[in-house]
Amino acid sequence: MSVDSEKSEQYWDLIIRSRVSWWDIDLKGLTKFKELIFLFVRRDFVAIYKQTILGPLWMFLQPMLTVMLFALVFGRIANIPTGGLPPLLFYLPAYVLWAYFSECINRISLTFVSNRGMFGKVYFPRLVIPISVFFSNLFKFFIQLILFLLVYVYYLFNGVKLNSGVELFFTPLLILCIGVLGFSGGLMVTSLTVRFRDINLLLSFIIQLLMYGSSIIFSYNSMGPSIQAILKWNPFVWLIEGFRFAFLGVGVWSWSGILYAWMVAIFLLFFSILLFSRVEKKFIDTI
Repeated sequence: MSVDSEKSEQYWDLIIRSRVSWWDIDLKGLTKFKELIFLFVRRDFVAIYKQTILGPLWMFLQPMLTVMLFALVFGRIANIPTGGLPPLLFYLPAYVLWAYFSECINRISLTFVSNRGMFGKVYFPRLVIPISVFFSNLFKFFIQLILFLLVYVYYLFNGVKLNSGVELFFTPLLILCIGVLGFSGGLMVTSLTVRFRDINLLLSFIIQLLMYGSSIIFSYNSMGPSIQAILKWNPFVWLIEGFRFAFLGVGVWSWSGILYAWMVAIFLLFFSILLFSRVEKKFIDTI
């Protein structure tokens, strides 16, 4: 190679090389695309509510309608105890937290399928899309959390005794953990969907099954010992029970359970990123 060609090579802004290892992820390079992440977050928000009559009001209506249905079916008909709380107040915080997980895993699971055209034409770190979904749903979660706080204040001023404690200061740990679980689950599903398309078809059924076993419609304390022995292995139980306990004083706050949930989340996060980085190298040829 001549001296001139060696000098010219030094002036390239970006050099793309083949990856040789599983953990060959340019995490540092993601910081260069933070503006792109912001643009995708804005795109997601606009695209979902564009050409709808009520627009962003659906972020309030959807959880309220769902929780009212829970109150009717599980509170009135099935008569599942709510720890002495009004059903609306009991179901709403758990559902808002669960909706964050559900939205994350559902939308991230479509990363490769929905963006294959763009991925085939433009280069940027593929993790930008899942990260943008993570933050756009976090924004939606905080808006729905405001709805819960309004309901909370309403019942508080109407004489309902709510025993909030210092656990409120640790709720960000629960929110972040369930977001990481949704992020990791979405990465794994989108990676496996490249080869096995029917996994995405099963996803909604799996999420629905998980929801009914994750303290959304019942309290952990209301279950018998044999059922509790099974439920304790579900990390979502400790996150949702802890979130409800922090605000309402009903449920279970277990540091060991929260630690277990974080251990599961961290393991799944590393595994899902490894799997995602392995698949993204050749998904264009197989999808």
